[in-house]
Amino acid sequence: MLEQQIAKYAELVVKTGINLQKGQTLVISSPLECAEFARQVAKAAYLAGARDVVMNWDDEQFAKIRFLYAPDEVFAEFPQWKKDFYLSYARAGAGFVNIYASDPELLQDTDPQRIALAQKTAGIHLQEYRERMMNNRNAWCVIAVPTEAWARKVFPGDGAVEKLWQAILRSVRVDHDNPVAAWEEHKKQLSRRVELLNAYRFRSLSFKNSLGTDLVVELPEGHIWQGGSELTEGGVEFIPNMPTEEIFTVPKKNGVSGIVCNSRPLVYNGNIIDGFSLTLKDGRVVDFYAKVGAVHLQHLLETDEGSRHFGEVALVPNDSPISQSGILFYNSLFDENASCHFAIGRGYPGCLQNGGSMTREELNERGCNDSLLHVDFMIGTGDLQIVGTTAGGKQVEVFRQGNFTF
Repeated sequence: MLEQQIAKYAELVVKTGINLQKGQTLVISSPLECAEFARQVAKAAYLAGARDVVMNWDDEQFAKIRFLYAPDEVFAEFPQWKKDFYLSYARAGAGFVNIYASDPELLQDTDPQRIALAQKTAGIHLQEYRERMMNNRNAWCVIAVPTEAWARKVFPGDGAVEKLWQAILRSVRVDHDNPVAAWEEHKKQLSRRVELLNAYRFRSLSFKNSLGTDLVVELPEGHIWQGGSELTEGGVEFIPNMPTEEIFTVPKKNGVSGIVCNSRPLVYNGNIIDGFSLTLKDGRVVDFYAKVGAVHLQHLLETDEGSRHFGEVALVPNDSPISQSGILFYNSLFDENASCHFAIGRGYPGCLQNGGSMTREELNERGCNDSLLHVDFMIGTGDLQIVGTTAGGKQVEVFRQGNFTF
């Protein structure tokens, strides 16, 4: 039964997630440990009419060896062939599937300065590629499958990998008789709330809960709420994240003030950051605290000027299926779909009217943050209250006790 569902998952990724078009090339980025499933996705892609499938393997165990023993200067370097790899396929219209299944604590014993430098270096050299993805010039889909180290973190004890498989398959609706139909219904439900939020045209949102979050988030004029599926420039529908339960938009870069506290651990570059709070004034993080991983949070915030600002505000009800599962996944792809969240760093241009055709300068003027990174962190709780204020000053209760009021 499990093998049959895994095969259905691979087909779902190709036909619904990336929505591969006949004659299109598919690039699959996968950890070595996920090779078996990556091959199943490749087979499903060829059967769906792919022109070709290209594998981009990642070995995180070797990455750790490199961080431990390579000389410092290599982390400021980025090979031209790797940049050319991403850009050549992106410019040719390929679709990109990324299997995200990292060990949450892989790099806890490595030098955080090396990790931060490598992250920044990659961000600089892959900027055009990442801009293409964030502007939906190519279809892309982030998914996950279990690895031994990740599964043991989520489910200590025997049978961890199988338990994580079952949790993932439920979260992406593969346990339904017809997963494609289940996703169509899910997209409709998300679209209904997207339409309601866009109709309100909120000027700001205020967030409060018992953890200590007390934050006002201004929204730029012409902001657009999105959720579920998106469209490429050519009009092809795709789902960027599987699973997805969020409805999101871009906050005003200089319009966020107050304190926000995390509600779930943030796994960032093989390290856990937890028990943290951020203090913002006029959109900029001016102070922070973390019980766990403070040095990694500091490096994250010091990546560039934009990493002191927020690029996304996302609403996820506490009664979402992933939240109700009670599972802490230690993986942002899942945990962000169990909880309202913000993203440190770059905003999505598509969350502004005509944003996809704007320059960086024009986006900045409209209030959309720019950065080398985009890192989600979770803030939702069962007692979260969100109140929206319209342009006319009317206050609307959006969340009560962690869930939508509409």
